[in-house]
Amino acid sequence: MSEIKPQRLEEKPVYTCRIFEVYEGKIQLPDGRTATQSWINHRPCIAAVPVSPEGKLLLIRQYRAAVEQMLLEIPAGALDKGPETLEECVQRELAEEIGFQARRLVKLFEGYLVPGYCNEYMYYYLATDLFAAFLPPDLDEVIEVVPTSFQEALAMMKDGRIADSKTALGITLAWEYLKGSSDTPPPFFG
Repeated sequence: MSEIKPQRLEEKPVYTCRIFEVYEGKIQLPDGRTATQSWINHRPCIAAVPVSPEGKLLLIRQYRAAVEQMLLEIPAGALDKGPETLEECVQRELAEEIGFQARRLVKLFEGYLVPGYCNEYMYYYLATDLFAAFLPPDLDEVIEVVPTSFQEALAMMKDGRIADSKTALGITLAWEYLKGSSDTPPPFFG
């Protein structure tokens, strides 16, 4: 492979909305060729895996217009409410989507969701020691809270009832963390 540094040679905005912008442009590839590509600039996001004191995951069911389905998901959202830390964003999204916040947050993972065409970067958190804290949901959200055991959630991932990859990853990360935690595991982990 040559020593050519890949770079954007030109870019033009194609579409902008409140969460992301779509661009097209010419890219210099590592081998020196140029290509026209499209990409999405997206705000950083969080995803939280809330676990109740009884050991239930608090999943949410909401309509997703892009896939025209009600999906089971973990709470998630973009850093879009002015200057806020990741943890403040997690607490806000938890309050908006499940009516709780967490006294304990553990960062589980961070990374790109779909880097083939989008720079959306997500931070995953485990949220425990929950307490009631309600904020109204976003105007375009109608959310149902669905308490679910880890065992049922893992089964739903296998049979397709959970089809959202961020949710599957978050549940898996939380399950592995809690199984290996030095804290005394709650009785629901057997």
